[in-house]
Amino acid sequence: MTSSARRAFIIGAGLSGLAAAVRLAEAGVKTLLFDSAGHAGGRCRSFYDRTLDRVIDNGNHLVMSGNRHALDYLKRIGAENALIGPQFAQYPFFDLATGERWTVRINEGFIPFWIFDRKWRVPGTKVFDYLNAAKIAFARPDQTVADVVDRESLLYRRFWEPLTLAALNTTPEIGSARLLWSVIRETFALGGQMCRPLVARDGLGPAFVEPALRYLKAKGAQVRFNARLRALWVEDGRAISLNFPDETISLKEGDEVILALPPSRLKQLMPELDPPADEASILNVHYRAPGPVPTDALGACAFLGMISSDAQWAFVRGDVISLTVSASHAIGMDEAPNAQVVDDLWRETQAALRLGDMRYEAVRVIRERRATPDQSPAGVAKRLKPETRIANVTLAGDHTDTGVPATIEGSIRSGDRAAMIALRRWRE
Repeated sequence: MTSSARRAFIIGAGLSGLAAAVRLAEAGVKTLLFDSAGHAGGRCRSFYDRTLDRVIDNGNHLVMSGNRHALDYLKRIGAENALIGPQFAQYPFFDLATGERWTVRINEGFIPFWIFDRKWRVPGTKVFDYLNAAKIAFARPDQTVADVVDRESLLYRRFWEPLTLAALNTTPEIGSARLLWSVIRETFALGGQMCRPLVARDGLGPAFVEPALRYLKAKGAQVRFNARLRALWVEDGRAISLNFPDETISLKEGDEVILALPPSRLKQLMPELDPPADEASILNVHYRAPGPVPTDALGACAFLGMISSDAQWAFVRGDVISLTVSASHAIGMDEAPNAQVVDDLWRETQAALRLGDMRYEAVRVIRERRATPDQSPAGVAKRLKPETRIANVTLAGDHTDTGVPATIEGSIRSGDRAAMIALRRWRE
């Protein structure tokens, strides 16, 4: 079958669906991408907020220089310059309880000289703390982060806890140690050149979504919004039609379907599947300041890690400060009233960013109730394989068994893999 005769139907235009579509369109496959929403990007998008009168991201995301699938995706869609970051791998922090400020600086190369330098490592920690924590590399599938690292050490509170919250969107007591090790193995363990923190210069949409849509259009792909797949009809082990509210598409021999949907939606279409629950939430609070926000507390970065506070990360872009509270479902923040959250987090922000008595002009609270799948050992064990019992249906999404957490890297990696499976089937 020639590439022009091949058809791929991708359901879900989040990052995993976009990544799959880009790969297939690049290979000359006739690609049709559907999403039930009126926009692409899923949880990774930018939008104009009337309250703030600014374009903001629905959530904050860090990419690291070792995230090869994410960076390759940006290169494919012509957005390789959309991310910015410091020249070297460094992470600034502020401890609200003690008032201490420090920057973790990770040297390039495979030998971690930084843990031997008091100026570069977490203050108050010792070399032994890092060597002792190396046993996370040998964690069993059933162990959490808290099971394998010393919970009484300062390194736990100032490194392992914020890293687990950021990477796994859960607490160390819940998060899979093996899954967190996958992050360390591909980034921090390889030296500073692989763990330089990067953020989207102009927002997630301009970096990951809009260039992809332009790329797909140039390749002749079709993108349809407000198109919710109601049913997937199967006969003799193959999907034979896709039922949408306004049409039913009959599938031809050789057509491939990729379901790039969150677990709760996927289970509605394929009830026999048992994916990990997607009930882990993230709280984001965006403040608009009276003018450009001072960035001296950030150093060379566009963000600041916060310790001993409800807010965990502060991102600054122009006059907007965006705060992230990961695992808000696990630490009691989902039940906190918006007014209380806004006031408490602003006081923390004033101290963290050295804003003095500055007041904000507008604020927007965004609660992502289904931000990520369960990333506990039990949740990881339920991750789905991409190939299904239906011969021409493949799964994509950060809930599939990518080997890495539910991050931008994990989503794009899953889409790449689903596309490669479809291309392999056509070659067979």
